Amino acid sequence: MKIGIIGSGHIGGTLTRRLAALGHDVTVANSRGPQSLTDLAQETGATAGTLEQAAQDAELVVVAIPLLAVPGLPAEPFDGKVVVDANNYYPQRDGDIAELLDRSLSSSRWTADHLKGARVVKAFNNIQAQHLMDNGRPAGAPDRIALPIAGDDAEAKQLVMGLVDSLGFDPVDAGTLDESWRQQPDTPVYGTDRDADGVRQGLAEARP
Repeated sequence: MKIGIIGSGHIGGTLTRRLAALGHDVTVANSRGPQSLTDLAQETGATAGTLEQAAQDAELVVVAIPLLAVPGLPAEPFDGKVVVDANNYYPQRDGDIAELLDRSLSSSRWTADHLKGARVVKAFNNIQAQHLMDNGRPAGAPDRIALPIAGDDAEAKQLVMGLVDSLGFDPVDAGTLDESWRQQPDTPVYGTDRDADGVRQGLAEARP
């Protein structure tokens, strides 16, 4: 697939490495500009580009940036795209965002409201970057980690679930974007390496 990745930090950088290694055509962008991504591009074979170049013609775009930077993203390049929201809201970093503090909105719904027209799917937000890098396993392996996938668009969600499977993790349908709070920080599945049954149990046990 042609994949754009916005953000080159822990999760963005890891997905650039893993997805490029699987043979995907990856373009990575960050807030500092393509010249800051030369080393990552040389290491992985990915293309360093601007946000617009990463999104252009991409079948899927991953957004892995601090949540506070989301309102600064232009919505137009993401219109109609499958956008994977790998972000989390951390008040100590992102500041007070009233509707996220009181949990009246999931952080992915908040992100989708800023990226009007994008087909947003929540994924990769609950796993540690090093585990995403190192702990993928073949399908059926007894120690295979599962990842929750939430979204409103069934076709977009299936695309992301297939990608998760190809990376060596069991995708678990975690419901809609409004239900994606069940995989946010301070929930049973956040930062844990559960199998598919464990993820389903953790999602069910999550409390607002």
